[in-house]
Amino acid sequence: QVQLVESGGGLVQTGESLRLSCAASGFTFLTAAMRWYRQAPGKERELVAAISVSSDTIDYLDSVKGRFTISRDNNKNTVDLQMNSLKPEDTAMYYCNAWGIFQRYEYWGQGTQVTVSS
Repeated sequence: QVQLVESGGGLVQTGESLRLSCAASGFTFLTAAMRWYRQAPGKERELVAAISVSSDTIDYLDSVKGRFTISRDNNKNTVDLQMNSLKPEDTAMYYCNAWGIFQRYEYWGQGTQVTVSS
């Protein structure tokens, strides 16, 4: 059974930090590019950060560059998102996503809420 379980969300004030973590199971982690998406109320889901299997390719949404860092541990089957200098506009539900690079599959976690108060 495929599972992506996010954790680490919460309520913080502007300028504070949070670290999101996603634990993956039920599929071969080494065949998946991993991504973090977010969706704010009334807005479309947007890609925040992406990391390749070997971590040699990393991309970020322009608005989070320099503040967020994505990383993965292929031994622990986890992907993290370190979020610094948080802003109210970062408030959203954050989702972990696995994208198969050899086989076509896409898996989603249930999401973790991040709320940044001004």
